[in-house]
Amino acid sequence: MIPHGTIHTCAGLIALIEQAGFLPLLRSTVRGWSAEEAVDDECRYTLLPDGGWEWPLWEWKGAILRESGCAYGKFFDRKAAFISRAWWPDFCNYRRSLQPQPEEGSVEKGILDILRNEGSLITRDLRAACGFTGPKMRSRFDAYVTRLEMSGHIVTEDFVYAHDRHGRRYGWGLSLLTTPEALFGIGACRPDRTPAESRRRILDHLAELLPHTSPRQRELLLG
Repeated sequence: MIPHGTIHTCAGLIALIEQAGFLPLLRSTVRGWSAEEAVDDECRYTLLPDGGWEWPLWEWKGAILRESGCAYGKFFDRKAAFISRAWWPDFCNYRRSLQPQPEEGSVEKGILDILRNEGSLITRDLRAACGFTGPKMRSRFDAYVTRLEMSGHIVTEDFVYAHDRHGRRYGWGLSLLTTPEALFGIGACRPDRTPAESRRRILDHLAELLPHTSPRQRELLLG
C-alpha cells in the first residue's frame, strides 16, 4: 500500500519509489496511487499571496532522477510517473513488444534518430530539430513524444530551468529527453524474459501494491 500524506522529504519519496516500483507523479484514476497523495500538505502545490507558487514535490523531480536513477516519463495513461531501476527492464520489455521500433521514415523514427545522435535534448530543442516550428505544432509534436514514452523508447533524464539576471531559477522546467539505452545502458532494456513473462511479473506486483483494484483495472493500467 502507498502511504497517504506522510512523506515530507525528497529522500522519503525516493524510498517510496524504490519500494513501490511504479508511482505516478499526480493523482491518477487509482485512488491513493501517486506521489501527490503520498506527500504531506506542505509539499503540495500552494499559491502564494503575491501570485507566486511553491510546490516542493514538483521541484524534487530532478533530484529524484539524479539520486535514484529511476525512469520518469508519461508511462501510464499518458500521465507522468516514476519507475524504479529494478522494474524498468520489465516495463520496457513489455511495452516495446506492443510498439516495436518505429518504421523508417516515420516521425517517431526521426525523433529517436536525433536523440540517439545528440544524446539528450530539451523538449523545445528536440521539437525544433524535428521541424515542428510552425503554429500549433507543439501539441502535435508532444503527442509523438508521449507515444514514444508510453512505449518505453524515451525517458526524461533531468529538468532544465531558466534563470533570471540574478541567477535565480524560475519557471516549470523543461524536460531533458533521452533514450533509455543512453541513460541506463542496453542491458537495462533487454531482460532475460519474454514480454509475456514481464507482463505477468508487473501485474503480480501491482496486485500486491494496489490490492483495492480489480484485475481488469490493473490490466488497463499496464496496457
